Amino acid sequence: MSESLVRTMFTVPMRNLILLIIGLKGETHGYEILKEIEKISRGMWKPSHGNLYTMLNKMVEEGLIEPREEYHGRRKLVKYSLTEKGWNYMREANELALQSLYMAVQYHEMLREKLRQMGYRKEIAVEAIDGYVELLDRIISILEEKKRSLLELKEKARKGEEGKKPVKGTGS
Repeated sequence: MSESLVRTMFTVPMRNLILLIIGLKGETHGYEILKEIEKISRGMWKPSHGNLYTMLNKMVEEGLIEPREEYHGRRKLVKYSLTEKGWNYMREANELALQSLYMAVQYHEMLREKLRQMGYRKEIAVEAIDGYVELLDRIISILEEKKRSLLELKEKARKGEEGKKPVKGTGS
């Protein structure tokens, strides 16, 4: 995979990725966010400090995150956490991501078949197959757990008000 393709793949959803990192860590500073992005992209891409802090400042202005200054001697460290508005944004983004997952898998399979038909078959090492199968097993496990929790939520609603009133849970 070319470095420019990876860079493009990661610049588009950067805002959501930053919010996700902050949300999952609870509170984090810019350097930790940079290191996490580098880890996610397998070291192939890392945003510049200037771009990251520009985005963080914009998200502060929008009320999605809030900064908290911490001092270590004379050194100032700014840590960011999600606001209520940020958590609501992430909830909606998470629901959209779940809905998009199915479409992404369909497109992936259609494209793979089209590439195969056009003769763009790729030689694949046995180790790569093992990695792909492991990835698919993890995805299946996540989806099976989500299905189980949604069915439990549906059963809870059915027992409650015969399904007329929404129940609290995580639909996404």
